[in-house]
Amino acid sequence: MTQITAMLVMLVLYGVLPAAGLYLGYRGIKKVTAPKMLEYKAMPQLGYIPEKSLPVDVKAALTQINEKGEKLRLIYGDTNNDGKIDDSDAVNETYITIQNLMDKHVPQAVADYRRLHDLDVGDGALADNTKIKHSDVTGKEALLDILGTINTQFNELLNASYHQDGQKLLATNRYLQQRFDNPNVDTDTQLLNTTKIEQIEKL
Repeated sequence: MTQITAMLVMLVLYGVLPAAGLYLGYRGIKKVTAPKMLEYKAMPQLGYIPEKSLPVDVKAALTQINEKGEKLRLIYGDTNNDGKIDDSDAVNETYITIQNLMDKHVPQAVADYRRLHDLDVGDGALADNTKIKHSDVTGKEALLDILGTINTQFNELLNASYHQDGQKLLATNRYLQQRFDNPNVDTDTQLLNTTKIEQIEKL
């Protein structure tokens, strides 16, 4: 082994490897000790917020909105029923409203609450216990009111979608019953039945 080779081996053994070990150890410790962040698939904008920085009831409300928002995005965004939302889907006003709520309004409301919370130099209870001037609610209560309103709207949209799809099923069943109970029905009657079904679907 030449002197240069020996020096290279020494450099790797006593320089590069220890440095790499220290770096990886530092990264591992940092990852383990880092606070757990919020994870909401339908609201990724909240991913920068540590879980511990929000009250339990706020996180519960956000979880409900996330779950319902995911369902509603598919219901109103996946118009061609291929299981994904892409350029081939027709965007409607309801879908845009749902997206705006989850992308803008909810993250903004949470950010406003956290700013109120961060104003407190004491035990951090200012936003949870102090009434906002000219109101009868605290910062936390105001945030929960906003989330509750959105949650209620999502419930109504899910309920409307259920009944709309249910009516389609009923109309399809009526059409099939008429079709198979009267296989010799003339073309004009079939056309009339189809038109009625389309009118029902538009309701």
